[in-house]
Amino acid sequence: MRKTFYIIGLSTIVFSCTSQKNVKKNTYQPKTPVAQPKTAVKTQTPETPKPKVVSDHGVDFFTTNIADPTKNDNTASYGSIVSAKPAGYKVVKTYFPAMAQNFRQRYLIMHYTVLPDDKSITVLTQPGVSAHYLVNNTGDNEIYQLVDENKRAYHAGVSSWRADKNINDTSIGIEIVNPGFTTDASGKRIFVPFSDAQVRKVAALAKDIVTRYQIPATNVIGHADIAPTRKQDPGPMFPWKKLYDEYQIGMWYDETMKANYQSLAEEDFTVKYNDSTFIFSIQTALQKFGYGIELSGKWDDATKKTIEAFQYHFRPQNYDGIMDAETWAILQALNLKYSGK
Repeated sequence: MRKTFYIIGLSTIVFSCTSQKNVKKNTYQPKTPVAQPKTAVKTQTPETPKPKVVSDHGVDFFTTNIADPTKNDNTASYGSIVSAKPAGYKVVKTYFPAMAQNFRQRYLIMHYTVLPDDKSITVLTQPGVSAHYLVNNTGDNEIYQLVDENKRAYHAGVSSWRADKNINDTSIGIEIVNPGFTTDASGKRIFVPFSDAQVRKVAALAKDIVTRYQIPATNVIGHADIAPTRKQDPGPMFPWKKLYDEYQIGMWYDETMKANYQSLAEEDFTVKYNDSTFIFSIQTALQKFGYGIELSGKWDDATKKTIEAFQYHFRPQNYDGIMDAETWAILQALNLKYSGK
């Protein structure tokens, strides 16, 4: 019995020692506190309040542009704001104006009337044809407004420039009293000059319009430019270069660029003049510049009239409608200068 107790006791001791060896020692590890991200406190930039709509005798006006003029975005209203008046409801301008808007007026088109002062007024104020402004030739300081700038006048007719059609929709038209042209014995058109007083009026008016609407130089053009197969106005006597040089209105080429293209152009005309590929390249250059011309690869009537319109504007010393080295050099210089504009 005593032996049995001895064996039991020994077994208990062995089991106890063995168990202690297999138990891992627990060492206290203090918990590292996890840093909680701080909630960023948003600093609110106070929103610049929009200029108020100004009311005068029940008519609302907003004449401050708060959009981005570099993108031709314009929120200013030149004139009263036209609003709906729905029956039983009130239209409010609490959130006026929205930023995403711009002017309809993207082009300025020059014309001549082919009529004296009194008949010009009569024709342009009757149904069928109109312009926003009429510049008389009476020597005074008056310019006649015939159509609201926000309205569509009927001055351009079937027309195009670059990707745009129906230029009436997006333009302001200026008519200038001038008899146009007569034809000499050889059939050449002889155009009548504009008076200095008229040119000063046109320059002041155009400068005001292109500044207010941010109309680019490439969109200040003549009726002949947007309808070369139908129209000749304002003709080669219109002082495009003077407007460009003295008033920074419209387009003109750089003499250095023209000179760089001139010698190459003379080579082209010596060997390539009747080559259809060369003709096609000239038509493509005219189309790139803005003219609505078909790429026929031929010296057809439409191409001749388009070249003539181009010469009226940029080479008025000779406007025979025949593409020569100088005209070709001028066209290339203009395309280089106004590419992407």
